[in-house]
Amino acid sequence: MSTNSGKLYVVATPIGNLADFSARGIAVLTQVDLIAAEDTRHVRMLLSHYGISNKLFSLHQYNEQKASAALLEKLRQGLSIALVSDAGTPLLSDPGMPLVKMAREAGIEVSPVPGACALIAALSVAGLPVSRFLFEGFLPRTGAARRAFFQERQDWRLTWVFYESSHRILAAIEDLAEVLPVQRGIVIARELTKVHETIVKDSLENVLTLLRQDENMRRGEFVVIVSAAQPEKNEAVISAEQKKLLTILLRECSTRTAAALAAEITGARKKDLYQAALALRKDR
Repeated sequence: MSTNSGKLYVVATPIGNLADFSARGIAVLTQVDLIAAEDTRHVRMLLSHYGISNKLFSLHQYNEQKASAALLEKLRQGLSIALVSDAGTPLLSDPGMPLVKMAREAGIEVSPVPGACALIAALSVAGLPVSRFLFEGFLPRTGAARRAFFQERQDWRLTWVFYESSHRILAAIEDLAEVLPVQRGIVIARELTKVHETIVKDSLENVLTLLRQDENMRRGEFVVIVSAAQPEKNEAVISAEQKKLLTILLRECSTRTAAALAAEITGARKKDLYQAALALRKDR
């Protein structure tokens, strides 16, 4: 048993380029008592590349409740365990949440070993605002569900991101183009850190054309980043709380009075609140 007993490590592994694996990640996979892997065949290739020989335990989406309980018992017995996914950072659209949750609830130390993550890698080169973004994981599998998903998000004023596979990337972007304006800017990042890495930033219309025309652009694993919806000309941008306050005030006050009161309460610009109140009044 290693000196790192009774501890769970959540270890990020390379998403393509094996040189991206950290020295600490290599050390942890070498020293722990057991490695819990999404696909033991896949992780064996990584271990072989770095000359690591260690015990493997299969933990995937179909067995993770039962497997997590078994791993928790091993942690309680004092064993150290590393949790890895096929590629990237575990739990980001990969198995592992039940085990981490169980370990924390049992008072067992859980330590991250950071490294590659397709989401963060794509955002870092997208050239879109990323101080606020929303990650949506993988999309629904059917066209109707995808379009409903996109409709709920079409007016969001922040960057949003999803993962998609080669089997559905074209259908997903076609559905996106049915819902969003075709001029909306998007980024598709394909095969990040691998030989055929491709990152395209363009309008939704142009990206869809590219996917339809180039079969190679439909191969690999994808991160898709959608730019924030822009306010219409002369549309005031207010927060959800300010909008809620205006809605309440408009039940009892004139548009001008509601805007003035909201400005006094929130400190926002009266002009913006007045424009928003006009829009709310019109909607009603």
